[in-house]
Formats: sequence, structure tokens, C-alpha cells
Amino acid sequence: FAIQTSLVGVTTKSALVKGNKRVTVQAAVEWYGPDRAKWLGPYSDGAVPSYLTGEFPGDYGWDTAGLSADPETFKKYRETELIHARWAMLGALGCVTPEILAKYGGTSFGESVWFRAGAQIFQDGGLDYLGSPALIHAQSVGAIVISQVILMGLIDGIQSERRSRWRGIGPLVPR
Repeated sequence: FAIQTSLVGVTTKSALVKGNKRVTVQAAVEWYGPDRAKWLGPYSDGAVPSYLTGEFPGDYGWDTAGLSADPETFKKYRETELIHARWAMLGALGCVTPEILAKYGGTSFGESVWFRAGAQIFQDGGLDYLGSPALIHAQSVGAIVISQVILMGLIDGIQSERRSRWRGIGPLVPR
């Protein structure tokens, strides 16, 4: 085994396996704790705030605005960011689903590419969701914006109410 240290302080172990194939293994310890990789690499010594201990994922020792200085506020930000990440994953799924359905499912869309699909609302006849005018037939940008605000507001309100009701049951992220 050969042990190497890179510029950001990540220690890797590499071994030769079957001829010239090289396998590299990194330990999880190097991503957490005081010896983790930091935002300025080896020049970060003394620049990391004391409350950033490397306990959470993505902690590279950089918090110029002090957003994680208060543990309670940081916990709320973490929960909110997790919810935003879940919405982003649903959005990504919503981007690829029409393309997959058009290519493999035989569903006919006016335009299945996600960044061009919204432009159909400006065409004659508007936008039919899932290619069917019986579902949602959109012809007004204003109506779509109002509908999205109402629907997202309702969902966020329900989630907020659930979080406040279940406050003592357990964390949003299982440990």
C-alpha cells in the first residue's frame, strides 16, 4: 500500500491489483472532523470559525455571514434546505419524465424538452398537460402563476403545520 496526501489534505491509500490496475480508497473520516478538507486547503488554518467543527456534510470551514453561528437557527436552515433539495429532485424528475414518456412510452407531447415546453402556452390552443386537453388546459400565464403560488403555498403550509405539530417526535433527517 502507498499512502498519498493531496493538496486539500485528503489522504488516499492505493494498491496495485492484478497487473497495472490501481484501486484508490478514501476514508470517510477525512470528510468530517477537524482534519477535513477546507475551503482554502492548507491555507485555512486560523480562518475557520470555532463553531464549524466538521460535524455536518458540506462543512468546509467557510461561513462569512455567520449563518450557522446559532445552533437553533442552523437547525432550521438545515431542515429548510433539505425540503428545498427534495423539491429540486422532484423538479429534475419533472424535467426528464416528459422526454422519457415521449421517447419510450408513446405519449405525444407538443414539445417534450423541458426548457421548450413552457413556450407552448403562447401557441394557438395553449398547453395541454400530458398531451390531453381533458386534464389541465393552460392558456394564460397569469392563471398558471396564480395556480402555482396557491398550490405551493398550500403544500408549504401543510408541511409547516406538520413540522410544528411533530416538533418533539424526531428530526427530519434520521441519524
